[in-house]
Amino acid sequence: MKTIHRYEQNTIIMDMDSCSRSPSFLEKQQQLNVPLLLQQPSYATHELRNLRRSLQCCALDHSSLLTKLISYVVFIFLTITVPLFTSLFVHIPASQLDPFSFNKLLQLPQSAIAIFAFFTLSRFFPSYGLRQLLFLDVLHDDSVYVRRGYTRQIQKAFRYLACMVLPSFIVELVHKIIFFSRVEISVPCGTLLNWVVFVLVLLSWVYRTGLFLLACVLFRLTCELQILRFEGLHKLFEGCESDANTIFREHVRIRRQLWITSHRYRFFIISCLVTITVSQLTSLLLVLESKSDTTFFNSGDLVICSAVQLCGFVLCLTGAARITHRAQGIVSIAAKWHMVVTNASAESEQWKGQMPEVLPGPSASDSDSSEIHISVTPRPCFFHTRQALVTYLQHNCGGITLFGFVLDRGLLHTLFAFELSMVLWILSMVVV
Repeated sequence: MKTIHRYEQNTIIMDMDSCSRSPSFLEKQQQLNVPLLLQQPSYATHELRNLRRSLQCCALDHSSLLTKLISYVVFIFLTITVPLFTSLFVHIPASQLDPFSFNKLLQLPQSAIAIFAFFTLSRFFPSYGLRQLLFLDVLHDDSVYVRRGYTRQIQKAFRYLACMVLPSFIVELVHKIIFFSRVEISVPCGTLLNWVVFVLVLLSWVYRTGLFLLACVLFRLTCELQILRFEGLHKLFEGCESDANTIFREHVRIRRQLWITSHRYRFFIISCLVTITVSQLTSLLLVLESKSDTTFFNSGDLVICSAVQLCGFVLCLTGAARITHRAQGIVSIAAKWHMVVTNASAESEQWKGQMPEVLPGPSASDSDSSEIHISVTPRPCFFHTRQALVTYLQHNCGGITLFGFVLDRGLLHTLFAFELSMVLWILSMVVV
């Protein structure tokens, strides 16, 4: 009965019983529309402290008019002004053996993905708080298993961020030291200007890279919560207290959150996909057609930029594909549950007092996620109700979508085939 009561509270969130509970629902929604960095009690308050610090370091605090103005000033200066200055006034001397450099070429895609990330995150600030952005506002309706798992995922998210930022920053620092020791700045202000530009270029790189990776980490963190909720939904099929109505309400709640996540991040994912694809293919074409030797001096930026972009984007794609895989796998589990319950109900009518049927769990060598341990006790859940649930799940098994296209492993294979065909086409042009 506790399980059923817990999911009856979820109807408040889905507004499926708004006739009698609409006032409390509206009050709850008004409390959630707060500035992003406002300290709020949650199940992961300690873990969110690092996330708030990361947002403050990236000047993404929009909790007041002053901090919002500072955020936009820092964004324009480090994303547009500094890259434009280095492209116009930093030159490689003609006496150098390798005058060709990708520094100017890569300024545009680096700034572009930073712009996409900034406006994607800033678009959330007027309407959502940090807890609502990560769906922490409804975490109290989930089980203890989901809450603890989400706390671990928040901790792992910053490990992903640190593993991508720190190594690339060290390589970028070494490259910029070598780069500024050999370049000339056309504005004659002495040696001091070289050091100022050197520091500003590093700050610009950290800011733009941090914006992009932070947006990717937030998306991945949201995906991990939905994966945990799908695992909690899997556990509903194991217990004897589960019924079709409870499972249906929980799945509707997860589907609604998946739709919200898809709608929030679809522009960011598509924009980054186009920008990264165009920049990588253009860089490949220029590298193959360049007559100068490829060295760390002229192509170090290309290596670092490509590694950061691909790591962040693959982090988003794998997170979305995992959700879709779990969403599609729920159909198989529901069909198996329907079969076991129907079989147990039929046998209980023939043999009164028979022990509950137990479906054997997966063996140690079988790692299929659809294999679960189902303990069945005959319950007043009619056959047609379970059949309707299975039919509903068959027609609502999608995960993250991009304008109707499900972001699953099939789409990833299609993207990989498209990118590979483009690379082979460029190679054929250069070789022939």
